[in-house]
Amino acid sequence: MMILARFYSLSLPILLSVFSAIPLMASAQPLTKPSTPLSPAQVTLEPKALAILKAMSDRLSGAKSLRFTAIATYESPSLIGPALAYMTRSEVTLQRPNQLQVLTLGDGPATEFYYDGTMMAAYATAENLVAMAKAPGTLDAALREAYRTADIYFPFSDVIVSDPYKDMVEGLKTAFVVGQSNIVGGTKTDIVAIANNQVFAQIWIGVEDKLPRAMRVVYRDDPSRLRHLVEFSNWDLNPAIAADAFSPAHLKKAAPIPFARPEPKVPAKTKSPSGEPQ
Repeated sequence: MMILARFYSLSLPILLSVFSAIPLMASAQPLTKPSTPLSPAQVTLEPKALAILKAMSDRLSGAKSLRFTAIATYESPSLIGPALAYMTRSEVTLQRPNQLQVLTLGDGPATEFYYDGTMMAAYATAENLVAMAKAPGTLDAALREAYRTADIYFPFSDVIVSDPYKDMVEGLKTAFVVGQSNIVGGTKTDIVAIANNQVFAQIWIGVEDKLPRAMRVVYRDDPSRLRHLVEFSNWDLNPAIAADAFSPAHLKKAAPIPFARPEPKVPAKTKSPSGEPQ
């Protein structure tokens, strides 16, 4: 599951060297701690649950273009104990097979991400800064490259990859149907729970339109059991999209900065007047 391995790592603002408490605090969770495998009794894949996931995947992958709104909520420990929640709102436009626009309007600094099949760019709106890099020719590879080279990850990645079903069931150990809801997304949804050795997730999927409406994730190795939620709305499948949506002109007028990971650089050691390292 690409998804849920890095659900909280939406760090575009960090990439652009724009301070934001949301991604900084969210990314403070353990990423490499060994996981505890599920016991044999926990391993079960219900055919009905897999069928609901497959129907969602077919709807998404079959659309030549799509738009939606994603509101992500991240929990992070506070100094007094109870978790605080931070939210981001992104407007997403995808043109298959390999063009993507993500406008993150808030909370935190407004940022924009573009991928046109050959280049990817991260743009800080207020500062008029842009980081650009050559990108692989497929969206799936570009998403991986954006994370590898610049720590950019979107909590809705599993919705926009070329084959969401394949992405979600890879390594899956548990999948079952929880029931139905009439609340989420203002429509009737099937609720499916899935888990692998790293994460546990709940997904609300429209009964009629087969579109994802919400996804809630908890990481098994997180002792605080923090919850991460993304809600989907304003779905528009196969909309007409402007030709310049994925490489807008304002990027050429922005000041360039490196397309790189946001880790702070460690200053080189200096020497004291006596010659001893400081």
